Amino acid sequence: MRVAVLSDTHAPRRWKVCPPAVAERLRNVEAILHAGDVCTASVLDELSQYAPVHAVLGNNDGPDVAAWGAPEELRLALEGLTVAMVHDSGPAAGRAGRLRRRFPDAALVVFGHSHIPWDQTVDGQRAINPGSPTDRRRQPRGTMGELTIEDGRLISAALIPVT
Repeated sequence: MRVAVLSDTHAPRRWKVCPPAVAERLRNVEAILHAGDVCTASVLDELSQYAPVHAVLGNNDGPDVAAWGAPEELRLALEGLTVAMVHDSGPAAGRAGRLRRRFPDAALVVFGHSHIPWDQTVDGQRAINPGSPTDRRRQPRGTMGELTIEDGRLISAALIPVT
């Protein structure tokens, strides 16, 4: 299973329409995870044209994103892999332990908020922040994530520059 991972798209200020480099990566994925700060539900509708979307609320998301179906945190299984999602994981210091305590059964935790790409495995739990494809802040490039999942295992995960 191929999965695209996004966060912090910040529409319509930063995301007017799906950027071409992101759209190219969304073709042929089987699911899209969005870790919040969509800012308008129309982005989730747009992404749904590519694949089923699972999203959580970010601190800049309004009632329309919640009405679309995005909760504050989400737990799901993708091809048997246990995945947890939340927008804000808190400060970088102590993050891995904090996520392990909050989501003890998750093999993978996806989060956003900082716009800083992050991929770390601690005590068998992988935590990934895809960064932002549209608002790179202090990062050299806008980024997103790509996952390959098979038989309950995360086969590969990559942070992909898209700007």
